[in-house]
Amino acid sequence: MPRKRLIKLRCPICKKPTKTADLDFPFCSERCRLIDLGKWASGGYVISSPVTDADEAVPQDSLDDEDRN
Repeated sequence: MPRKRLIKLRCPICKKPTKTADLDFPFCSERCRLIDLGKWASGGYVISSPVTDADEAVPQDSLDDEDRN
C-alpha cells in the first residue's frame, strides 16, 4: 500500500508550521494574514505585465492588408 507524502506547510510571512484546518490558512495567525494584506494594499507585491505604448500598437487589419500584397 503506497504511503502518503507528508507535506510541511509554512506561513508565507513568518515561516511557522501551519495546518490546513487552521482558520487563517495558509497563514499561521490573523496577524500574519493582515501583514500580507498590507503588503498587497501598499504595492509591496506587484504582478508585472509588458508595457506597450498606444502609438506603437499596430492594428490587426493593417497587418492583414500587408499579407495580401
